[in-house]
Amino acid sequence: MTDDTLSCPPVHALLADGTTVCIRPVQPGDHKRLREFYAEMSPENLRLRFFAVSPSSAAMAADRACAPARPGYRALLAEAQGRVLGLADYDTGDDKDTAEVSIAVADGLHHRGVGTLLIEHLVSSARTEGITTFEADALSENRDMLRLFADLGLCTRRHFEGPEVHCTIALDEDDTYLSAVEARGKAADVASLEPLLRPHAVAVVGAGRKPGSVGRAILHHLHAGGFTRRLYAVNPKITSILGVPSYSSVPALPQPPDLVVVAVPAAAVPATAEECGKAGVRALVVVTAGLDRPQAQSLMTACRTYGMRLVGPNCLGISNTDPELRMDATFAADHPRVGTAGVAVQSGGVGIALLDGLSRLGIGVSSFASLGDKYDVSGNDMLQWWESDGRTDLALLHLESFGNPRAFSRTARRVTRRMPVLTVDAGRTDAGRRAAASHTAAAATRTMTRQALFTQAGITATRSVGELLETAAFLHSRPLPAGTRVVIVANAGGVGVLAADACVEAGLALPALTPEAIDDLLAVLPHGAAAGNPVDTTAAVSEDQLRACLGRILRFPDIDAVLVALVPTAVAAATGEDLTRALTGGTGHRGRPVVAVRLEQDLPVKLLPATVGGPVPSYADPQGAARALAHAARRAAWLARPMGTVPALAGIDTPHAHEIADAYLETRADGGWLEPRTCAELLACYGIPQLTWAWAETEDDAVIAAKRLRGPDGRIVMKAHCPGLLHKSEQHAVHLDLQGDEQVRAAFRDFETRFAGRMTGVVVQPLAARGIELFAGVVQDEVFGPLVLFGLGGTATEVLADHAARLAPLTDQDVHDLITAPRCARLLFGVHGGGPVDLEALEQLLLRVSGMASDLPQLAEADFNPVLAAPTGVTVLDARVRLLPRRHQDPYLRRLR
Repeated sequence: MTDDTLSCPPVHALLADGTTVCIRPVQPGDHKRLREFYAEMSPENLRLRFFAVSPSSAAMAADRACAPARPGYRALLAEAQGRVLGLADYDTGDDKDTAEVSIAVADGLHHRGVGTLLIEHLVSSARTEGITTFEADALSENRDMLRLFADLGLCTRRHFEGPEVHCTIALDEDDTYLSAVEARGKAADVASLEPLLRPHAVAVVGAGRKPGSVGRAILHHLHAGGFTRRLYAVNPKITSILGVPSYSSVPALPQPPDLVVVAVPAAAVPATAEECGKAGVRALVVVTAGLDRPQAQSLMTACRTYGMRLVGPNCLGISNTDPELRMDATFAADHPRVGTAGVAVQSGGVGIALLDGLSRLGIGVSSFASLGDKYDVSGNDMLQWWESDGRTDLALLHLESFGNPRAFSRTARRVTRRMPVLTVDAGRTDAGRRAAASHTAAAATRTMTRQALFTQAGITATRSVGELLETAAFLHSRPLPAGTRVVIVANAGGVGVLAADACVEAGLALPALTPEAIDDLLAVLPHGAAAGNPVDTTAAVSEDQLRACLGRILRFPDIDAVLVALVPTAVAAATGEDLTRALTGGTGHRGRPVVAVRLEQDLPVKLLPATVGGPVPSYADPQGAARALAHAARRAAWLARPMGTVPALAGIDTPHAHEIADAYLETRADGGWLEPRTCAELLACYGIPQLTWAWAETEDDAVIAAKRLRGPDGRIVMKAHCPGLLHKSEQHAVHLDLQGDEQVRAAFRDFETRFAGRMTGVVVQPLAARGIELFAGVVQDEVFGPLVLFGLGGTATEVLADHAARLAPLTDQDVHDLITAPRCARLLFGVHGGGPVDLEALEQLLLRVSGMASDLPQLAEADFNPVLAAPTGVTVLDARVRLLPRRHQDPYLRRLR
């Protein structure tokens, strides 16, 4: 036990086979159970653990784990349904940086990941306490234990001493370790979803005689859809429903079903879940809505106690169109079409719209999950399922909330390199600015935070369900464009203009054609055609002429895509020609995407069958086509770039930074804004460059400081410091261009009068050299974690709102994006004759801000404005940091919601 044992609640996590265990600190009351745990071990297991078959060693281990709390010691146990499955502990002894670790796993539970899971949780705890190394001794014949250490993903050294092996494990958190944890988590997650999405038997609880009931509708869908496995109903009043055998209760079923669909009143849900758990059910889909807090808690307790994965409550259901399964456990109007798109939504209505749209387009669905209130199974789970199912090549998400955005981001970054991941950016209008005073918090809207998550993870974020389907149609059917250069071909000038406007507004480029290209096109087009960009073929163009025109355009080297905008004409009608055949026939499009716009089309998007190269997406308006092309181009650019790494930073003193934060919060339980000297000390821990300054509490001290800090021009800046004063310029708390002792004294006296009784001192600085005023900051979002912001600074930073944001920790690619995203970016690269600023120093500043935010969960906000960027370097002129009493939460630690 440790002092903070009571503050570490139990968590549930998945073993390698997908079963659920509870990981929690050992309590004194566990002593009897731990003695029994060791007593049930085989002599061989005890020998490998204690190097001898020694009951006294086992008793001492139980005593040590349950002893009163002491610093440097932590013991965790894994349990399921009251049985202790494993125990792991560490002890630092006199060395606070190194801890000895030991593990014991019950007989019959080896190779299921119990020990590995316990060690992962100990590693996370040890890092929080500043422990950098684990040491462990094992018998050389204990291959399971040695393999456990070797496969952790941490740097492990072995030293052989006779029959024993001494292992030293460095606890550095790097991408190798995170990737290893991620791989173990993925395997466990997918295994846990097997009973949910590939069940061998399904039961529906709540199906009745009435045709209008939800339970009956789901049972009908399962039965009529041809579910290939065993199907049961549970209703004590009926022996058969829709030809499906019905039983009085779940325990009365001929076999425990893998999956139970619960469609009973809210008050009956907890008891039904408990009954299912005791019967050995492994997954629940709860479509019932309206659970109150106690009912919801009882439902989750049953699911965690008995290891059942849960979809819902308040959901539409799930489906898996695999022909070997044909499971449609939803109450949607129609069965989903068999296909390759994975769909996960929180809103049932959005789910119905997507199922209908994907079926209409012919894309179809591999599996579908309506997550509802998302108590357990999440979008992160579904991404990992689709990555592994061998059927899904397109993922569509509609998520209104995120349980663990940083874990979701890592998963999405991996999955989206294998398949497009699309989402609707829901909740944009609920952004609002948070009630915070700093520039950083005011800039960090919910929209900006979600966009940062999507951008960094490579997720294609659309603004509506319609745009989602438009983009899905393109990504399903067309190759990605190599860039943003588009040539427009239209058989009516006005339509070409509309298409051109749509492309430019979507961020696409319309390159001018060369004189040679123009002559080449005019040679095959009707008289009167104009071969600019757009290419106006005139209404007289024939199918063969249009096909020849497209063939020549697709041979041009400097284009990435072609948009063909067509309107029906009397000329085509009179000749019986169909101009769309020029797009869908022939020998293909040479690996470049071609899309159609047909204004008379009755649906927003269709897929036109083609003889070569897959269907051609056709849109009812140019905006839809342009948006889809732009999304595809951005995906291509994201895939082409390196994944990015978090660079190692020199000169970082994380332990001292923690000491500063802890010392501040010890005297201020509610947190607050650091005073300038403490703020500067904290920034120095991360090598964040600040303009030279001095603190003065009296008029005479201010004069002395000014004399010492005056530069060549002799001018000084003075800033008043008052607790709670943030926007100094707005509150007239800054005096610039002070020259001579008298002006310094007058400025100090002005502040004393203006802020009487509030001012604790002043900051004295030399007047900074010329440069570009920028803004950098970080805000700690309670859900998404630290968000780093960057953009144009100065007093108008909020008015101009020229900011970009990325979630920490920043990779080298993220930093590049941050610097180049704001509108002011061109100034940094020397546009308008200013010469480029020190970009390397600017990158270092943002990386160090990111590192500080990632290391310190107590850091609620940091506001650096202005940051002066010049060719000679980057300097923070004014800094504010706010700390709050927050505990570290490891976002990558394996645990269920």
